[in-house]
Amino acid sequence: MTTTLHNTPYDQIKVGMEATYERVCEADDFYVSAHASGDLNPLHIPKDDRDGNGESEGVAPSLWVAGLISAVLGNHLPGPGTLYKTQNLRFLGRAHEGDHLIAKAKVIAKLPDYVVQLETTVERADGQVIVEGEAEVIAPRSSKSVKADSLPGLTVRSYEHFDRLLDLARPLPPLITAVVVPEDRKSLGGALLAAENTLIEPLLIGNKDKIFDAAERLGKDLTHCEIIDVAGHRQAASTAVSLVREGKAQAIMKGQLHTDELLAQIVKRDQGLRTDRRLSHVFVMDVPGLDHLLFISDAAINIAPDLEAKVDIVQNAIDLAQALGQENPKVGILSAIETVNTKIPSTMDAAILSKMAERGQIKGGIVDGPLAMDNAIDIDAAVTKGITSLVAGRADVLVVPNLESGNMLAKELAFVAHAEVCGVVMGAQCPVILTSRADDDKARLMSCAVALLYAASQKA
Repeated sequence: MTTTLHNTPYDQIKVGMEATYERVCEADDFYVSAHASGDLNPLHIPKDDRDGNGESEGVAPSLWVAGLISAVLGNHLPGPGTLYKTQNLRFLGRAHEGDHLIAKAKVIAKLPDYVVQLETTVERADGQVIVEGEAEVIAPRSSKSVKADSLPGLTVRSYEHFDRLLDLARPLPPLITAVVVPEDRKSLGGALLAAENTLIEPLLIGNKDKIFDAAERLGKDLTHCEIIDVAGHRQAASTAVSLVREGKAQAIMKGQLHTDELLAQIVKRDQGLRTDRRLSHVFVMDVPGLDHLLFISDAAINIAPDLEAKVDIVQNAIDLAQALGQENPKVGILSAIETVNTKIPSTMDAAILSKMAERGQIKGGIVDGPLAMDNAIDIDAAVTKGITSLVAGRADVLVVPNLESGNMLAKELAFVAHAEVCGVVMGAQCPVILTSRADDDKARLMSCAVALLYAASQKA
């Protein structure tokens, strides 16, 4: 809805005129203020206990609160075309996240040269004044109107879901992790960062000289790390699998080797880490603006899974979502449309998977499909299309028809929607941390946190 703002020119202004502007104090306002001003005072960062009193601060920056006065003057009285001359302020109280604030301005004098003097305040909804002062502004000389929705929107990139996972993982005993071929800066750096955060206890498997060279370039000391000197990638992967089988490692982390080389050793029938489940990869994503974690599977291992493989893909994703705190995850089986069409095989698979979940053949989650991407993730799209479902518009887990669509979806969310991404391989005897060469340190750190939380849930 478009709102048009109108001003009051100098010659129409009368002493005693008043105007107000109301706003609810939100966490995003504090982040935008910190970015705009450069003021990084931790007392103004929501959900942070920097003074050690056991409560999050969420104290609104005082000049942000005072800035609401500018909104009254610039939007309403005198309105568009107004310029500040002076403003004095007295801060009588504090505003916090969630407070309903009311900024007020009242004309107390008209001065020469189009100057108007106003009494200004900001108060909470309970009437307590927290800012008071006086302003002098240069009022507009002629009438002017502007559309209030002409500004571009802002998206605050906050990753509170990943932060929560880290907080849950750090107190747990570290996961003894066989790191396969950590011979470059990224793979070694990610493993060491996870170790510094007490998420893993790394066993470094690969060419010892190359590992030390990577450590030197990182400026890291490997004195306290166990290194197993192995010449080739295949042998390194095989050694990691053997360590898990022998109970000497609890997880495997991919380093600088091809995924196929690692998985070939894991899926060996006799000496691998097979279970009765098909292996599948699950992306875990913290998407700005989404109020829950988003899981996408399978976008890395199964190229064109059949129905039998999709059963395991769905169950693996549900198991991981539960381990990360989603008690009864909602699973949307994606296709191009939300109705069953015999000419589109993925819609048939989706319908069967939904029925299998109803009959208890898939456990622990609510499964529905086929769903298109829009009505799986957006409640308005689901309502518009008349879809009645516990999953539509609320999906925690998205199961894609094939690897290509899943890979594109995950990367679009990462590189266009600025989601933070991590992931693990499910279905083996231990979590497999399958990082990409493009992953940054945060992605590698979070993948280790996810693996640790999953392993802990399996023990429990």
